[in-house]
Amino acid sequence: MQIPLYDLPGEMAGHVEMRDDVFAVPFNEAVVHQAMVRQLANRRQGTASTKTRGDVCGSTAKLFRQKGTGRARRGNVKSPLLRGGGVVFGPAPRSYRQSMPKRMRRLALRCLLSLKVKEGKIKVVQELTLQKPRTKDLARILAALGVDGSALIVTERSQPTLVKSAGNLPDTRVLPSALLNVVDLLSYDTLIATVPALRNMERIWGREAIENASS
Repeated sequence: MQIPLYDLPGEMAGHVEMRDDVFAVPFNEAVVHQAMVRQLANRRQGTASTKTRGDVCGSTAKLFRQKGTGRARRGNVKSPLLRGGGVVFGPAPRSYRQSMPKRMRRLALRCLLSLKVKEGKIKVVQELTLQKPRTKDLARILAALGVDGSALIVTERSQPTLVKSAGNLPDTRVLPSALLNVVDLLSYDTLIATVPALRNMERIWGREAIENASS
């Protein structure tokens, strides 16, 4: 499969060959949804905590006698009905982590990459580098490529100058290809990738990588 290759001024510079086993996979909604829920759940710290009546410090003496006062019967100051008392069925520290087979995680990424190609929401450039951090230069490149919404820029490896340049651009993020994930692919409208980043994606999530992982 071939898609257009662009230069930084936004002109078409040819075509780039892409592997079908990574960028032409049928969309599997169930797997993508499960991968998204897993990633969001694994982000949660699970540190929310409250004190039950057994954890609250205070006297266990009855506040006043049971009968004769005309008031409702009352226990001690730890009662959940009183201010400063314990909490009933409150949150406790727990783990929200979910597991998912590696094959399914890889499939979810390939499904989303293929969907970007199918919808024409991927722009491939030969290389994307800046001599120094400059937001105006990166904004000009995005405008030349026809990006008018959110954009996820994927490079072969980490590029601090690009990350700093995109820091003040709304809805723009720069990632190395090895850290590409389901939530970011769903969160950003346009995917901008360099040719070396594409080759790295094919190496990581291609058929050979799956076979080596399963052997």
